[in-house]
Amino acid sequence: MPRFAADDGLGLAYDDAGQGPVLLCLAGLTRNMDDFQPVVDRFAARARILRLDTRGRGGSDHDPDFMNYNLIREGRDALNLLDHLGIARAAILGTSRGGLIAMMLAAGHKDRLAGVCLNDIGPMIEPRGLAYIMDYLGKRPGYADYDDAAEKLSVKMAARFPGVSRDQWRAYATRLWDQAPDGLALRYDPQLRHAVAEASATGAMPDLWPLFDALDGLPVALIRGANSDILSPDTAAEMRRRRPDLIYAEIPDRGHVPFLDEPQAVAAIGAFLERLT
Repeated sequence: MPRFAADDGLGLAYDDAGQGPVLLCLAGLTRNMDDFQPVVDRFAARARILRLDTRGRGGSDHDPDFMNYNLIREGRDALNLLDHLGIARAAILGTSRGGLIAMMLAAGHKDRLAGVCLNDIGPMIEPRGLAYIMDYLGKRPGYADYDDAAEKLSVKMAARFPGVSRDQWRAYATRLWDQAPDGLALRYDPQLRHAVAEASATGAMPDLWPLFDALDGLPVALIRGANSDILSPDTAAEMRRRRPDLIYAEIPDRGHVPFLDEPQAVAAIGAFLERLT
């Protein structure tokens, strides 16, 4: 796996596959580049797909200062990757936190963006979804191995992800956790929990609509899980109202977040790439 040094010296892992318009994939809060393997499998013949493990996640180094786990620093890491590869502009496919990073970059570095595809994230984040994330953030999952995880996830996640097979949940588990002698272990820095807690200490949610509006003039797509507890139907509807040209796909039987291998998600990403060429 190739690596490069961010401008503060931290080592970050990335992947570079395919050819065509550049699509930079940024994962969710605790996730890593493996979430985008379906995108590579489906679209590497149509796009140059970059996948970044954000600092503290996957194959990237953990930051000794957990307060550097913030959207501004992580956005700078994304730009550092583009600079490292000599890429002037890229489209971003951002899942959850990755989408927030994309919107922040649109507000401050729009000249570096060719478009943004948001996977189950918008300018308003539902409190119940955040509460669910904080319940597990920074804690080991408690599963003995990948088979144990598949068995229990198929029950735990059934309401939001009905019909997902145990094989699919096993593949999900291998992307999210590492096998350790005493059970599955996190593939991210557990200090991320403290960073998020510090950032949300005031309890007030910032107004992120100006960040979404900063996408004006760029191709934009939105993928939403029909059962999402992070992106509400009302927020998605307002995003569509503000951007009548928005490419939109709602994925049935998916919560936060869609896997990006669903037919509706594949179609949305394909339509988004068409607007980049």
